[in-house]
Amino acid sequence: MVLDKLGESLRNAVSKIKNAIFVDEKLLNTIIKELQRALIQADVNVKLVFDLSNNIKKRFKEEKPIPGLSQKDLVIKILYEELANLLGGELKPIEVIQKPFKIFLVGLFGSGKTTTAGKLANYFAKRGYKIALVQTDTWRPAAYEQLKQLGERIKVPVFGDPTEKDPLKIYKKFEKELNDFDIVIIDTAGRDALSDDLIEELNTLYNYVKPQEVLLVLSSDIGQTAEKQATKFHEAAHITGVIITKLDGTAKGGGALTACSITNAKVKFIGTGEKINDFEPFDPKGFVGRLLGLGDLNALLEKAKEAIDEEEAKDLGEKFLKGEFNLIDLYKQIESVKKMGPLTKVLSLVPGFGSLNVPKEMLEMQDAKLDKWRHIFNSMTKEELEDPSIIDLSRMERIAKGAGVPVSEVRDILKYYKQSKKVIKLFKGKNPKQLEKMAKKLGVGNLNL
Repeated sequence: MVLDKLGESLRNAVSKIKNAIFVDEKLLNTIIKELQRALIQADVNVKLVFDLSNNIKKRFKEEKPIPGLSQKDLVIKILYEELANLLGGELKPIEVIQKPFKIFLVGLFGSGKTTTAGKLANYFAKRGYKIALVQTDTWRPAAYEQLKQLGERIKVPVFGDPTEKDPLKIYKKFEKELNDFDIVIIDTAGRDALSDDLIEELNTLYNYVKPQEVLLVLSSDIGQTAEKQATKFHEAAHITGVIITKLDGTAKGGGALTACSITNAKVKFIGTGEKINDFEPFDPKGFVGRLLGLGDLNALLEKAKEAIDEEEAKDLGEKFLKGEFNLIDLYKQIESVKKMGPLTKVLSLVPGFGSLNVPKEMLEMQDAKLDKWRHIFNSMTKEELEDPSIIDLSRMERIAKGAGVPVSEVRDILKYYKQSKKVIKLFKGKNPKQLEKMAKKLGVGNLNL
């Protein structure tokens, strides 16, 4: 998970509040000291940390619990709201208001700008937009080839000319074709520093293209200097938002997130890993909810929409309810889960899951189990997937050999499949409490891998 250490410290603080007999100023001061230590270790500006601390103390003294909310709940609510404000407050989504909607990506060398261009294109393409990528970086060798490879992977056309040294000429060359797209993402050149020639190049391109969004791509490992960069780029390139990359690879990403939040250009997206789908809109409230172990339901729903086709999900749901599903349907279900990402990431979005303190190693084992199951399914014939009842011992041995697993692993799948069918048959006409008891008794209250 992003900012693991910070999240662990914050969840410990929440746990102390929940387990306390009563909340007083002494407990609050202890919690605040832990909070300060965790935020400073995450590279958050010291002044911002102490402003946050004072705001929490002030609100604790002045605010009274609303009906239905205990004193403990009030403290957690204050903590949640103040941390969300520290990170920028409200979600600031990009609204595609015209066609073509042009997005500039700017930033220095090493920020992950070109990779981010591919991730951003993938994000919008999954939401039904017709996307074009344009490479105008004439400085970095192989910049066009890198973007072209990314475009091919996500099936998005890439426009550029590696032989041309004038970025504006590259854009003009394809301008007529670009008018046919919903969104045009332009990857601009970077430098080691924001130099006068880079500013001039960006301004020339900006004044001609007139993009609706100018997004600054910053690597999270630059910490608090993100504020300085964001301010300089804002003055030079009229930036409207920020994308923070590499948040999975540093414990100090809090510096970049909070530094940008105090500029006029809010964080719009964050990169949470190396894969093309490790990219999401930055919702400060949802992000803080994850860190505190309270979950992020909106992000979970977004991931589910990306992973599961609506019609297919409806069809699968009807099959499962009727008890008519086979191993092909079970395979599709597992594929959908895997598309959403590692279980550690997916389950961190589930409200309340973070407070259960499930060991990360256990979830990683379950991920490995899902991968084994996929190999086993791939070793089965279409006939066996459609009618598992024909799988006898000799077939099990063949399937196990093909998948490179023990026969017992194949038996586990068949056992899970049979138990699931039993539960579905018992579902009809039962109330939720009866179903829960039955599921626990049969060992299929969840995906019991």
